Amino acid sequence: MEMHLHIISFDIPYPPDYGGVIDVFYKIQTLSEAGFKIHLHCFQYNRKPEKKLEEYCESVNYYPRQNGLKTHLSIKPYIVGSRISAELEKNLLADQHPILFEGLHTCYLMKDRRFAKRLKIYRESNIEHQYYYHLFKAGKGIVNKTFFFIESLRLRNFQKYLKHADLMLVVSEDDRKYLRKIFPSKRIEYMPSFHKENGIFMKEGRGTFALYHGKLSVPENEQAAKYLIEMVWDPAMPELVIAGQNPSPALGLLARGKKNISILPNPSEEKMFELIRGAQLHVMVTFQPTGLKLKLLNALYNGRFCLVNEQMVAGTILAPLCIIGNTPEELREKAMSCFEEEFTEEMIQARLMHLEANYSNKKSCNELQNLITLSYEKNISPR
Repeated sequence: MEMHLHIISFDIPYPPDYGGVIDVFYKIQTLSEAGFKIHLHCFQYNRKPEKKLEEYCESVNYYPRQNGLKTHLSIKPYIVGSRISAELEKNLLADQHPILFEGLHTCYLMKDRRFAKRLKIYRESNIEHQYYYHLFKAGKGIVNKTFFFIESLRLRNFQKYLKHADLMLVVSEDDRKYLRKIFPSKRIEYMPSFHKENGIFMKEGRGTFALYHGKLSVPENEQAAKYLIEMVWDPAMPELVIAGQNPSPALGLLARGKKNISILPNPSEEKMFELIRGAQLHVMVTFQPTGLKLKLLNALYNGRFCLVNEQMVAGTILAPLCIIGNTPEELREKAMSCFEEEFTEEMIQARLMHLEANYSNKKSCNELQNLITLSYEKNISPR
């Protein structure tokens, strides 16, 4: 039996160069290779239509986001209200295939009665109202902070739409526990994020610098980078490279004059890969213990030592692969220790065994296929 699946993506998932779209793109790629017929629906705003997606999808549709003042003033969350499309409704109603909603952003149609008998799968990447509340705390400026706070309240209220989902797929055990408290009758399965998984790229030996990378325009990531510059890295330590998309001028000013700290804005995919492989140490902290930080998974598959705080690995089983430090003093001390160690072939093999057992794209794909197949065979939604 051919397995058709609609996937509604909050953004165009190519290139896969930031957290959310990494999961979406590599999920599409893996499901397509397993024989799924993917019908992809993308909301478009900062990215252009991408022919690469046609290699993996039966059809690709694009819908503009509604970014006007009316959307901002709605009681619906802005990230949801700006992704409402009559054309999307029409396309989804043309058949009876299951629908995978990527993020709360795309869930407006979930409670629509016309889709009551459709298999509806919610793919969680964050507890969104918690995420936006953290953005509110980390944000700068009254306009931004007000938007993040209001959006957090709207998202908390909108979360009730998820009671219409037949299956929820979460990226961390902590998020699973939270959603089970809110929706005790729903089937909620842990399924780690899909990611680039195409070989062994970890290098033995030693590097000469540490790396922090991420989408630096995101307040959470800028807050982490500032913490490393101001609180952790001192002049006696080896070089720290902070690389990522669209760093703010304030971040550049903070690093200016620090001889052992450099900011690398908007590196190419090739340059970022080179940095990840070449670094002796990946240092990553977060103050928001939700979801799975895909940059950490990327570093573990491709880099050497990873130094993180506990919040970075909350709800995951990645802690055994990392070095943990929770205070500036601990992070400094453990960073310096890492620069004295060789990264060995034995370390590479131990890490790969753990990752393959727990974060394999193929394993996740098989589990998703089984869940959908079981639902068809029983002719009921999963429970």
